[in-house]
Amino acid sequence: MKQKTVQEWIPIDNIYDDGIIKLKNQNYIKIIKIVPINYNLKSDLEKNAILNSYKIFLKTCNFNIQILIQSKKEDLQYHISNINKNIQKPQNQYLNNIAKNYLQYIQKLNLSKKSSTKEFYIIIENEKSNEKNFIQTDEIIKNELKEKFFKIKECLARCGNSVTEISNKKETIQILYSFFNTRKNLYYE
Repeated sequence: MKQKTVQEWIPIDNIYDDGIIKLKNQNYIKIIKIVPINYNLKSDLEKNAILNSYKIFLKTCNFNIQILIQSKKEDLQYHISNINKNIQKPQNQYLNNIAKNYLQYIQKLNLSKKSSTKEFYIIIENEKSNEKNFIQTDEIIKNELKEKFFKIKECLARCGNSVTEISNKKETIQILYSFFNTRKNLYYE
């Protein structure tokens, strides 16, 4: 039995300059990055409004979406060094004590490797039509993906979320790399 190469295993046919991905099955996908609000910090009235907006989002998206949450362990060493610099500046003794306690807390988090960040993505897909008399060009499919992106952006913005289009090849490759390589954080230069 012949082993597959990585290129054969990954279902990607092409990544366009605008960040849209063509799969080997001739479908197209687009990655959208979401920076969510902190729901727990909202009042009850705001929470109800957010939930209603989210319901509208789910009803409006009459197409398949995939929601991905990616956790990444963070090295807080840079943050720790900045705190150390600020502690060494002459300030109020009370503030220095608070900063030292905070520094101990951050160092403890860093040593226990419990610090992480989460990144949220929505993947939208556009399937090529199999109808014989229906011609669907790459441009038409890309435009349909853009329309879906704007629909998602409008709905999630009502909830207070920040929605970013991944619209270039380099950033798309970085995100795909992070999906496939969960043990490393590599950013191409």
